[in-house]
Amino acid sequence: MTFAESAGAEAGLRHETADFIGIISTREALLGLAGRLEREPVLAFDLEADSLHHYTEKVCLIQVATPTESALIDPLALPDLTPLAPVLANPAIRKVFHGADYDIRSLHRDFGLEVNNLFDTMIACQLLGEAEVGLAAVLKRRFGVELDKKFQKADWSRRPLSSEMIAYAVQDTTLLIRLNRQLEQELRLRGRLGWVEEECRLLSRVRVVSRDQEPLCLRFKGAARMEPRALAVLEELLIFRDQQARRQDVPPFKVLGTDVIRALAEGRPRTMEELAAIPGFPAKLQQRFGSGITQAVARGMALPPDKFPRFPRQQRQVLDKGQQAVLQRLKQVRESKAREMGIDAGLLINNSLLESLAVADKSLEARQTALAALKGWQREVLAADLTALMEMES
Repeated sequence: MTFAESAGAEAGLRHETADFIGIISTREALLGLAGRLEREPVLAFDLEADSLHHYTEKVCLIQVATPTESALIDPLALPDLTPLAPVLANPAIRKVFHGADYDIRSLHRDFGLEVNNLFDTMIACQLLGEAEVGLAAVLKRRFGVELDKKFQKADWSRRPLSSEMIAYAVQDTTLLIRLNRQLEQELRLRGRLGWVEEECRLLSRVRVVSRDQEPLCLRFKGAARMEPRALAVLEELLIFRDQQARRQDVPPFKVLGTDVIRALAEGRPRTMEELAAIPGFPAKLQQRFGSGITQAVARGMALPPDKFPRFPRQQRQVLDKGQQAVLQRLKQVRESKAREMGIDAGLLINNSLLESLAVADKSLEARQTALAALKGWQREVLAADLTALMEMES
């Protein structure tokens, strides 16, 4: 039995459930909860949002747990969450999330909240070399607990919450603190706790970047492969779809799906007859949006070439023969080290960083500059091998 299996079995034998103290929906209750949370060394958090149901997504529920109690905070009833700010910012309190990227961005976007002393259990599992790192898979493997994901895509903006939705929301955080303790132990034994803490420090600084001023087509999958006129039509179609979605308060994909938009941009129908001939285009959409779609296509077709939306082309470094050979040897070093450590090679170091090392000129200063782009834990693991290889090439 492995360390993880042993620890999981032990945790299962003494399975405890934190007492659920209820939904926090008044400022007085939030102040009381925040006062108790400030005295805890470790807290577990999760969020529920409504991105699948509304045009502008928002945080609809915040789950929090201590080792002894759990609560749900209702930000729809409490738009001012400033009492939580000192708790989340306090570097003396460990905040445990699983897959925190979206949560960190959302907390800052909606409430201006910043998280210090983050511990992301998904990152911890990745750096321990676990193949399945979703929360449901991790809790099943380690604790034998099955998470009910029935409400994963529910509309969390609806009130009141059903008893089933409340139970679902609570369950995601009740085992996170125990999971955190278990993972920290394993990471310490393998000398990797500092790696996770470094990754989490970087993750805690991520923020939502406003993209309001850029063309919508830049966010459309496959747009980079479209020819310029199709891209112009696509942009007009996306603007039309976005206007309809905003008016209906639904996500754009619920107005016209990605495949439909792509077919329209490529087919460019300018009459109702041409629209009806687009493969897979539902008749009900023609009745509802046909006029708007054909007008959008006409605007895209009438746009002069100098007004076409421009898809930025990333200039990749062109490697000469010698640099290509160095890159292949760097990849071999990465693969060997990743196998030795039992983690994914791409997690250890990505191709972009390897390319920057391969094109560094042969001076010591250039090699040091390239290596400085690595994270601290990556330099700890790889610097000696990479430096030795690059010195051989000079």
